[in-house]
Amino acid sequence: AGDQQRMRAYAKELVDLKPSLIFAVTTPVTAALQRETQSTPVVFAVVSDPVGSGFVKSLAQPEGNITGFINIESSLGAKWLELLKEVAPAVTRAAMIFNPDTATYASYYLRPFETAASSFGVEPIVAPIRNEAEIEKVISSLGRSPDGGLIVMTDASTLMHRKPIISLTAHHKVPAVYPSRYMVPEGALLSYGIDNLDLFRRAAGYVDRILRGAKPSELPVQVPSKFEMAVNLKTARALGLTIPPSVLVRADEVIE
Repeated sequence: AGDQQRMRAYAKELVDLKPSLIFAVTTPVTAALQRETQSTPVVFAVVSDPVGSGFVKSLAQPEGNITGFINIESSLGAKWLELLKEVAPAVTRAAMIFNPDTATYASYYLRPFETAASSFGVEPIVAPIRNEAEIEKVISSLGRSPDGGLIVMTDASTLMHRKPIISLTAHHKVPAVYPSRYMVPEGALLSYGIDNLDLFRRAAGYVDRILRGAKPSELPVQVPSKFEMAVNLKTARALGLTIPPSVLVRADEVIE
């Protein structure tokens, strides 16, 4: 609650300065700014569902003073499972872990995950969690037999709990795919996800266009276009896995 209040206070401060434009990162920040202004142009990045959040009328036609770049790409739900099967072919049960309170967009990823599971001959397990005890329960259950695997959904909660998730998958010898590259140097087996830095670079183009006279309502919300993958070979060895050359050649970063 304190954070929300602080965000609102800062948003009001910014709007009161009467800037030509405000750049916002994440859904809560954009929401705080929307409460304060319907006229100052706002360009956002790393927002999951701008239509559902009420920031824009549609991706193609924002219609208001807000536009930007989303960090949701539903096809990742299937891609994560495909990569898990590539690096751990023995997997026949795969759980997708997420916190339903923070990943309100979970269905975007769950639907393609469940569809892909049938084509890969994998039992899909929807695994909502809210604390470390529930995380431990999911991962220990997967580790009871060698056919279990884990997919970590991109989510503020899984980000916050990434260290215990990485530690528990190592302890229970569960192969896992993660959404963010920076998790791999921390011990994650493999990551595949959106390049958020690319979103920021592209957002700069929208900022420039608006400052030169374009209106946010005329600039469609853009979807991710660049993805990155990283692999940790030390973690793979500890799990008894051999990463196929076909995966290694596609990786942006390989940790020995």
